[in-house]
Amino acid sequence: MEKMKMAKRFQGKVAIVTASTQGIGFGIAERLGLEGASVVVSSRKQKNVDEAVVKLKARGIEVIGVVCHVSNGQQRKNLINQTIEKFGKIDVVVSNAAANPSVDSILQTKESVLDKLWDINVKSSILLLQDAAPHLQKGSSVVLISSIAGYQPQSSMAMYGVTKTALLGLTKALAAEMAPDTRVNCVAPGFVPTHFAEYITSNDGVRQTIEQNTLLNRLGTTRDMAAAAAFLASDDASYITGETLVVAGGMPSRL
Repeated sequence: MEKMKMAKRFQGKVAIVTASTQGIGFGIAERLGLEGASVVVSSRKQKNVDEAVVKLKARGIEVIGVVCHVSNGQQRKNLINQTIEKFGKIDVVVSNAAANPSVDSILQTKESVLDKLWDINVKSSILLLQDAAPHLQKGSSVVLISSIAGYQPQSSMAMYGVTKTALLGLTKALAAEMAPDTRVNCVAPGFVPTHFAEYITSNDGVRQTIEQNTLLNRLGTTRDMAAAAAFLASDDASYITGETLVVAGGMPSRL
């Protein structure tokens, strides 16, 4: 991603991306930053936050990092407060944090695991936006990160898929509630070889099956996801709200 080739759609904008110190979240934060945004990155571990900040600064991006476990109310508030203290406003929120703590079938999943899945994958997005909403500018944008699994939950991660289905509905509901000043859209990634998806993408057999299930015969990249999220967050998508963009190489999603 060469800096000089980047459009500057986010010049003067402030963007928060959760779970953004590696993988898809980091890719999105980097893309927004290269397009001119002041970026706030966050994740659970200070070490990861510090490393991400160093990498982004090395690319000429204005960035701060804040430790934030999205299911911790105090840390969510701190994330918003630090952003406002440093930059004075919020233009873009990308809610990317997710957990997939179990490969059990739904009827075998412990209640504590169900709670964790709902808390992190669904509820935390709502609570974060409750804190962020008073600071969102006119013309601001929210992007939720769902998953292809939201359309067709796979047996090994069925409950995870169901929480991602919930985000499709949440996108529609929030778009109505936050209009006309804030647009709310969603990206549903296919399979991307990140640390989060390691148990799928590091197995050659599974990987080949996934590749064969796409029309483009490849896994996705973090850059593919970042490009889609940046489009939806930008003024290029100023007449798009309440929509989900599936970025999955043509894997089956919906008609």
